[in-house]
Amino acid sequence: MIERYTRPEMGRLWSLESKFARMLEVEIAVAEAQSELGLIPIKAAGAIRKKGKFSVDRIAQIEQETKHDVIAFVTNVAENVGSEGRYVHFGMTSSDVLDTALSLQVRGAGELLLESLQILEKALVKLVKKEAKTLCAGRTHGMFAEPTTFGFKMAGFLAELRRNKKRVQFALQEMMICKLSGAVGTYSSQSPDVERRVAQKLKLTPETVATQVIPRDRHAQLLMSLALLGAGFERLAVELRHLQRSEVGEVVEGFKKGQKGSSAMPHKKNPITAENITGLSRLLRSYAFAAMENVALWHERDISHSSVERVVFPDAFILADYATDRMTQLVEGLTTYHERMQKNMDQAQGTLFSSHVLLALVDQGLSREEAYKVVQRLSHSLKPGEHLKESLKQDPETRSLLKVKELDEIFSGQRHIKSIDKIINRMISEKMR
Repeated sequence: MIERYTRPEMGRLWSLESKFARMLEVEIAVAEAQSELGLIPIKAAGAIRKKGKFSVDRIAQIEQETKHDVIAFVTNVAENVGSEGRYVHFGMTSSDVLDTALSLQVRGAGELLLESLQILEKALVKLVKKEAKTLCAGRTHGMFAEPTTFGFKMAGFLAELRRNKKRVQFALQEMMICKLSGAVGTYSSQSPDVERRVAQKLKLTPETVATQVIPRDRHAQLLMSLALLGAGFERLAVELRHLQRSEVGEVVEGFKKGQKGSSAMPHKKNPITAENITGLSRLLRSYAFAAMENVALWHERDISHSSVERVVFPDAFILADYATDRMTQLVEGLTTYHERMQKNMDQAQGTLFSSHVLLALVDQGLSREEAYKVVQRLSHSLKPGEHLKESLKQDPETRSLLKVKELDEIFSGQRHIKSIDKIINRMISEKMR
């Protein structure tokens, strides 16, 4: 991933240095397990732990000749270990160390991502609480529909984030797999006892049945969970982009001193953060598609997945981490304009409350169809400056059915605030997961 979208800590986890470090961690754990089972000398395992080192530059140099990065890695480690180096990678195939090491990389990256998601969740909780009773227009098809509150809008995104976080956690756990079953997965080169011991040392789970690789449905599930996380980010980003439009103007992104919105138009404040997140989510979806393509490998394995995973795993985690942090900044720096929200509601001339008027008329004895026609007629005939509430008071069909007190309650929006407040309080009181 390009530096612009890479936060340093997540970037380091996906560096070549980090990849080879995790591979060495696997090789050391395997040597120790093998020595405990009497398969290799205890002295050899000690030497591998103590002297096992690698150099990214030296591995690249060896790979120039071998055209095989795992062989180059093993050769470099072995030459540093010395005479006992012949026991490095003993009884293993390349995918044993690659797949198990990837599980370790994913665990580290997943822990970091979940920490970032927790910070975003707290920011959304704070915004939901702050705006819980801020009335604004709800819209369907882009048109005025019925009142809601800005806090309730944000509560829906908070709930989605919690679902997505749960999906990511589950998918991460499904990838915490140790695979040491050797060529074509038959354990013909070493006992499953080695795999069990190594899995315990590394806090992983042995694969149920491997081919020569860990089946890639696990990997696809993880990248699909990151794609869904991105889709959730995009849904919130699109909502905030719409609400920032000049003719809506209900919210605005943080705009720092010295920041400029346009090279040609000095007045501009553009929703660049929300737009950036929208674009990043498109990339996350593409990585999920690539991971799905990796599931169907030839027979016990081929290598078509390898080139894809070298790109999509680092990129997906780096982008998800960056997008999470960017979304947190957007939420924390968001300014809400309550007066504009009210002004936009006023443009609807009271029609935002038509569904509650409908119910009140039905409660007074009209059929639903009769009530619907009355409210529709009055709503569609409003002239500029008129209000549905006053039309109801004056219309011969409704003025004797609806009391002024009831109309005041309907058009105050308090019914909406009261019901929404209960939902938000229940949601916020739930344990943060």
